[in-house]
Formats: sequence, C-alpha cells, structure tokens
Amino acid sequence: MSTLTLDMARAIVRAALAHAGDAGFRPMAVAVVDTGGRLVAFERSDGAAPGRFELALGKAVGCAMIGTGGRRLAALSQSHPGIINAASAAFSGQFVPAPGGVILKGNDGAVIGAVGASG
Repeated sequence: MSTLTLDMARAIVRAALAHAGDAGFRPMAVAVVDTGGRLVAFERSDGAAPGRFELALGKAVGCAMIGTGGRRLAALSQSHPGIINAASAAFSGQFVPAPGGVILKGNDGAVIGAVGASG
C-alpha cells in the first residue's frame, strides 16, 4: 500500500503553485491532507487572502473523507444537499464541496490523501 509522505506533499504544493503562476491564476493556497483529512503540507502564495487556508483545507478534507473529487462533491451538494450538510456537520464544518479538490492515489490505486486549492 502506498503512503503519502511529507516530501510528496511538499512536491504537490510546489507543483500546484508553479502551475497556478504559469497559468496566470490569482494568488493561490494549496493544502494536502492524508486519508484522515489531517494536514500534511500547506502554502499560500504572496498576495493570497488569508481565508484561502480554510477554503483549501476544507476542499481537501471533503475529498479525503468522502473519497471523491471536488467537482463531484459540488454536484452532490446540488442534488443531495441534506447529505452534504450532514457531512459538513460531521466534520465540524471543515468540508467545502466545491471544485478545487482532488483525490490522491498511490501506484496501487489506493487513496492516500487529497489536495485542495483556493484562489
């Protein structure tokens, strides 16, 4: 079984921020969590609003805890708002069902964590 390491999480953050800069996106925040939704790595670009931390973390936590990407969670929030509201309550509000979150899988296909980006 694959495991998310600190080095991997840092590399993901660096790559995401580099991509955002190259693409001309607004200043971003990127959070990487393990399978339990616990923060492994985080960075916020210069100029990104301070609240981007909570949004990026919430996107990552939602993906990790439900096991699907942010776009799917956003669609579920439209079609099944009660389920998403219950999940948000279960995770103390640290759950943002919106695009910008992705699941991380190891070489064996097992979920090893998730990434959330906001900006």
